[in-house]
Amino acid sequence: MTIFTIWFQDFPNNLVILLGAAAIAAGFVFVFLRSAMVAEGGRHGWARRITGPNAKLLFTMLFVLWAVVFGVGLQLVPHEGASSPYGGLGLIAMFSGFFIMMGLIWSVVGE
Repeated sequence: MTIFTIWFQDFPNNLVILLGAAAIAAGFVFVFLRSAMVAEGGRHGWARRITGPNAKLLFTMLFVLWAVVFGVGLQLVPHEGASSPYGGLGLIAMFSGFFIMMGLIWSVVGE
């Protein structure tokens, strides 16, 4: 039950987090809706951009940016204790890196 009432414990500060989470959830719904509608309307402009001949450059730049951001970011957080954000950032880095690398491999092999 705590998960539903935690937003009201420190109300002004947690309201920003609640609104951010709601915006991210709305973004997911928007992306899912758009992807479900692709079958009706064909490929959209952003899909043509990331599947074109320059996709290798896009995913290579994304990979280099990912490596720099998380290479520096993971060194800046504390590594001790159970409340360290190191594990959460590492998990985000692992999943985002996986999808960026799969996009890079797909763009290189797909040609």
